[in-house]
Amino acid sequence: MLQAVLIALWTGVCLAGMLLGIYTNRCLVMATGVGIILGDPVTGLAMGAVGELAFMGYGVSQGGSIPPNHMGPGIVGAIMAITAGVPVETALALSIPFAVGFQFVLTATYTFATTLSGFATRALDKKNFRGFRIAANTTVWVFFIVGCIIGLVAALSATGLEAVINLIPGWLSTGLTVAGKMLPAVGFAMILNVMAKKELIPFVLLGYVLVSYMGLGTMAVAITGTAVALLVFFNQNKAAAAAAEDEEVVFEDGI
Repeated sequence: MLQAVLIALWTGVCLAGMLLGIYTNRCLVMATGVGIILGDPVTGLAMGAVGELAFMGYGVSQGGSIPPNHMGPGIVGAIMAITAGVPVETALALSIPFAVGFQFVLTATYTFATTLSGFATRALDKKNFRGFRIAANTTVWVFFIVGCIIGLVAALSATGLEAVINLIPGWLSTGLTVAGKMLPAVGFAMILNVMAKKELIPFVLLGYVLVSYMGLGTMAVAITGTAVALLVFFNQNKAAAAAAEDEEVVFEDGI
């Protein structure tokens, strides 16, 4: 029960921190915290990393659509991966429906929170600064309470989730694991669809060759990419300086 309470408080803090601009609502932060509470920070960190890779593009809003919420893999996914012992990829796939449901709950919370701005405005018009501070800060407390409720329900449902997972046949579990491994690739693809320009295609191809054909690790690829980017940057500066010198006109005797 203590762990459930701690997860509830942690979820509330993470969700309320989102309004303060400190990015505590990220999969990596939430899942790592859940892993520490449940005594398995390594699995929690792995779940958060996989969730971040998937939500890098999968969780980006396209047009008027509302993306799933990070609490799915960050809270529920971490709980399933740790308590039920399923692979993080399977937990990621199973947590997506929860992520969609949580987003509906947060949308309703945002809608309710918009009514608080009217109280804050009226209090400010009446120079009631104490009432203004209360109304302005109530939004943070509302999200904290909603986060606590979601975290508590998710923590108390761990036993039920484990029972449901145990009922999943082996072939379906294998399929979910494969789907979970594909989600990070889908996230990268969606990011590249938005960010990839013709000037950046050589970097994409270089990274693919370094990983697929040369077998380099993440740090080696990052260092190589940084070195290449620095070379391009410095050469561009030299070219710009040379062009500026060629265009410079020297005036003598006022002519």
